[in-house]
Amino acid sequence: MPADLSPIDKAKFVAAKRASEFVESGMRVGLGTGSTAAWLVRCLGEMVREEGLRIRGVPTSARTAALARDVGIDVISLDEAKWLDLTIDGADEFDPELNLIKGGGGALLQEKIVATASDQMIVIADAAKEVANLGAFPLPVEVVPFGWQTTQALLSETLEAMDVMGREITLRMNGERPYVTDEGNYIVDLHLGRIGNARQLALILNQMPGVVENGLFVDICDRVIVGHGDGRIELRDINAGTVTEDRMEFVEDDNLFRDL
Repeated sequence: MPADLSPIDKAKFVAAKRASEFVESGMRVGLGTGSTAAWLVRCLGEMVREEGLRIRGVPTSARTAALARDVGIDVISLDEAKWLDLTIDGADEFDPELNLIKGGGGALLQEKIVATASDQMIVIADAAKEVANLGAFPLPVEVVPFGWQTTQALLSETLEAMDVMGREITLRMNGERPYVTDEGNYIVDLHLGRIGNARQLALILNQMPGVVENGLFVDICDRVIVGHGDGRIELRDINAGTVTEDRMEFVEDDNLFRDL
């Protein structure tokens, strides 16, 4: 096992490597955004170069698109693909029902569109992302810049009637300026602590004028692959109701680590 990788990076790598085994030639694959999804893109790139894997990838952000092209994956738009066989992405949190909070990387809108346009979604994560109840990670909500402060006030008022522990709302910043998504929108983060009813909250948030999308992914994920720093892997299948375990051995000269 490469000595310069932290346990958390090793956990992300083994989860991504295991998920790559679900990808077959001819597939149209949604490619997620974030540090764990970046490992998946690298794994798939190696399969393209070394094994002749032929896939078309639909990235969920500009930075994922750039990485995919760099590693040799054929990149197309969702409009070109029309429908996907599989999407593989990370998550900021997942609960026992495989409901998710996503959007820590700022790409929640494209991520949700791509995931829901897929036959199945696999989430790859390290064990720290597992929670009993969603909400410890701030819930991202993408909003249009016009009147965003009014939208934030409406969100605050709405949260008063929701089953949540906290109600603080902050505008995500990029230095001294608001963070801007690939679609030109802002993100406000809801610091809720605990979400009692994720499905209800997701529906109510998306009914609000000014809200584009929220980071609650409910009934979208089919499998979660959890990686551990010692090479252990857990695969949880919500449809089959199964949990399987495996272990991955590392080699010092793994191609994926040569340029890290």
